[in-house]
Amino acid sequence: MHERPDINSDQDGDATLAGADLPQGTDERAPDPPEAPASEGGDPRRQLESELAEQRDKYLRLAAEYDNFRKRMQRERVEGAQRAQGELVKQLLDALDDLARFAHVDPATVDATTVVQGAEMVEKKLQKVLAGAGLTAINPVDQPFDPVLHEAVATEPALSREDDHMVGRVFQRGYQFGSILLRPARVVVKQWNG
Repeated sequence: MHERPDINSDQDGDATLAGADLPQGTDERAPDPPEAPASEGGDPRRQLESELAEQRDKYLRLAAEYDNFRKRMQRERVEGAQRAQGELVKQLLDALDDLARFAHVDPATVDATTVVQGAEMVEKKLQKVLAGAGLTAINPVDQPFDPVLHEAVATEPALSREDDHMVGRVFQRGYQFGSILLRPARVVVKQWNG
């Protein structure tokens, strides 16, 4: 029969074999198995594939977030435009009501002067509302012709050299909304032939 070597316990509770010869400078405990460096993680190809998958996932998430942001901004832009148009239409309702009153009067009971005065009041009310929204009328009588804001539909002789290229008459007013030209003024331009 074989004898078992004596097992002694030291103060730390680690068991050692009695009489076992250990080389000098070594720890009596069993060595830990060698660890792979943390950066390697095993197969370098698998690690690269894992990093690529992670980056692809980040890219897809970012692309989805951007797409959602773009859609939200587009939706908010449309809703903002609708709210602005709704506010403008709301301000025009009073003028529309006034116009409806004049459209339904009995011509036999109202004289022409009253109808004209009423139409002028409605026009002023509309102009006030639209001016408050940023609309500017272009009525360039006796101003120099500006091809950016005016459309020449005819010419007429100028009485003096100073009147050359001046607007003589306006056939149709133009309109500008902020810095946007909605319609040029249609005008008659004076020309000096002296």
